[in-house]
Amino acid sequence: MKRRNFFMLMLGLLPLLTLAQTSPEGHRIAGQIRGIKDTTVVLAHYQYDPTHYVPKDTARVDANGKFVFQGKKALPEGLYLVVLPKGRYFDIILAEQQFSFETDTANFIKNMKLTGSVENAAFYGYQQKLNSVYEEMQKLDKQPKTEASAQRLKELQTQARTYRTDFLEQNKSLLTTRILKASAEPDVPTPPKAANGRPDSLWQFAYYKNHFWDNFDLSDDRMLRTPLLQPKIDRYIKELTVQQVDSLTKEADYLVKKASASKDMKTYLIWYLTSQYERPKVLGTDGLFIHMVEKYWLTRQMPNIDSATLKTVSERVAVLKPLQVGKTFVMPAVGDTLARPLSFNNLSAADYTILFFYAPHCGHCREAAPKVKKFTDSPAGKGVKVVAIAIEDSAEDWKKFIREFKLGAWMHGYDHKQQIDFRRQYDVATTPTLYVLDRNKKIIARGLPAEQVEDFLGFTRKQAALTAPAKSSPTKSATTKAKPTGR
Repeated sequence: MKRRNFFMLMLGLLPLLTLAQTSPEGHRIAGQIRGIKDTTVVLAHYQYDPTHYVPKDTARVDANGKFVFQGKKALPEGLYLVVLPKGRYFDIILAEQQFSFETDTANFIKNMKLTGSVENAAFYGYQQKLNSVYEEMQKLDKQPKTEASAQRLKELQTQARTYRTDFLEQNKSLLTTRILKASAEPDVPTPPKAANGRPDSLWQFAYYKNHFWDNFDLSDDRMLRTPLLQPKIDRYIKELTVQQVDSLTKEADYLVKKASASKDMKTYLIWYLTSQYERPKVLGTDGLFIHMVEKYWLTRQMPNIDSATLKTVSERVAVLKPLQVGKTFVMPAVGDTLARPLSFNNLSAADYTILFFYAPHCGHCREAAPKVKKFTDSPAGKGVKVVAIAIEDSAEDWKKFIREFKLGAWMHGYDHKQQIDFRRQYDVATTPTLYVLDRNKKIIARGLPAEQVEDFLGFTRKQAALTAPAKSSPTKSATTKAKPTGR
């Protein structure tokens, strides 16, 4: 069955973040591109990452390669693309609303000339200067290595670094500078030595993470219209943050607070973080979804959200809360093949219990059941029991499934009264859905693929063995028998 994710259906909300401002002058951007004619070009801005952009205007190119983007509304500022036929494009900074440019398809950057745009003159001047340095470096790299060429290469590297530093310092007020700085990695100084005499990698990591957002202004909503934002968030939340709910909620709140001065940026961060953790890739981290909904959605910090949407997200949280990792699983009111109520009483001694929610006619379920059976029948599956619950199809289909796959050793349940909404009560959005419970019937995994059960439990057992308290050895005095006293 196809999985449904509510928040991925809410992309329609996001265009609200890029409403154009009204302006008596509007926008007028005249261009000439040698190498194209009699075609159409599109002006669009990046939207959160390098793969998404939003068209804002189109223009017809004449026989001389000339065209004009023009409109009565000012365009929202950000990093834009001029998109040509055959997938070709180049970037421009949209800060001024009236300017012109000309270039050539042979090399958009090298041949770019600007009129009336301080931003783009700086943007392209920066690229042209560094490209000329890098071209010389590439030529040197292809030549035989000599002491002179090595020295020249070092000089060019220094020249490029110095130019960048001076450019950023001299153009602090430009959007171009903000984008360039935001695209750079934190500059980590030489770390102190660890106890083993080597560079302290933990110090390096902490410094890198603590300074990760230094040059990225989350209060500037223009950064929404660049390709930098989403990859930056993903790196910080998914790679630099421990994938545990407490750590994730702390960092999510930190980002939202940093963006609080920008309504649009704050809205996007809340939406994006919520959407990423409704059904996360890391087991047990959907607690961040619950946190985001309760702290931001239900307190109406998300604008333009109607009561129906709030009701939907509230209901979703109500479903997920009791199903979090660490919660005790409550057995559904189902019965066995004789309609006797099912309970965990017969599984009290199981080290682990797999809850296997399925549909007898589901193709994926028919593939998954033999895989789980093979594991539980093997030595590696010792101490693991399975409770299989059919959520649909007839009782005859259910019993046929049990016989067909020889699952007599499993405990089986069926909703004989047809009263349980498994999708809402147990988050069975797709079949099969597997839960794994520990000895105390607490959830340790939810939504685990059948083919990963063996590896997951193998890892879990190893972790449990490592964290188990060591057995203390009996003392000699307690174990040594007293010798009889001789006369």
